[in-house]
Amino acid sequence: MNKQSSPNKSMLSIGDISAIIQMAWEDRTTFETIQERMGIGESEVIKIMRSELKPDSFKMWRKRMKGRVTKHRSLRSAEMKFSDHKIADHRRPNC
Repeated sequence: MNKQSSPNKSMLSIGDISAIIQMAWEDRTTFETIQERMGIGESEVIKIMRSELKPDSFKMWRKRMKGRVTKHRSLRSAEMKFSDHKIADHRRPNC
């Protein structure tokens, strides 16, 4: 996926959408990592989650993500020593 352009949902494969959903559910995978890996920004992730999840599941996810410092690199404390890149690497779809 080209990082420079922001693909719309119709340009994503089923595997891409699945990987985005999995990374979005993971507390430690930041939106920045999703952007780097998949070329999809936070607002696009939210749109995908809204369209792909059941309404109650989407509401639960949004409630969990609201204010969660682990979803944004800039909000993380220096004590957080893990790399979310390693977490996201195993979620890459088979191309």
